[in-house]
Amino acid sequence: MSTGYKISDKEGLYYLTFQIVGWVDIFTRKIYRDLVIDSLKYCQIEKGLEIYAFVIMSNHIHIMARSETGDLSGTIRDFKNFTSKKFLELLGDKQESRRDWMKIVFEYHGKFKKNQTYQIWTHENHAEYIYSQKFIEQKIDYIHNNPVRAGIVDKPEDYLYSSARNYADLESVIEVIKADFRWKTV
Repeated sequence: MSTGYKISDKEGLYYLTFQIVGWVDIFTRKIYRDLVIDSLKYCQIEKGLEIYAFVIMSNHIHIMARSETGDLSGTIRDFKNFTSKKFLELLGDKQESRRDWMKIVFEYHGKFKKNQTYQIWTHENHAEYIYSQKFIEQKIDYIHNNPVRAGIVDKPEDYLYSSARNYADLESVIEVIKADFRWKTV
């Protein structure tokens, strides 16, 4: 069912949310967060993904991005397909104490998809077209302050898996294109 949050402007900048089905907290483990980072880096180099802001939370990712090739939808699809397969491979690891429970949740959601055993990501990307400077600032502020609101860190730039570090000129896990906006710390 469509929610109206679609990527319609192929050249546009979008605020996107990628959510794990059942709100499974897969990203509490570093190995899964690092897989996402490596996959995003690949998309930057090989698929022309331009990332302006991001945060990886315990069960979802917020990202502000556009595609220099005009295929943001295709890049997101490929990213989700690749990471889903890799997540399932990692779930086979005996060190993942939650693997049985996670597989049950992913299998439950997969049964609603044709020809699919497991589903990791929700179908929707909640794509919101960025149309103004004020909206850019609002969304980047929201992205960067997500870990603060969740009580994970006191300052946005203290969270390693966020572009707040890039905007604060600190070492970061991935390069981003800094949008021109007024930086502020909560």
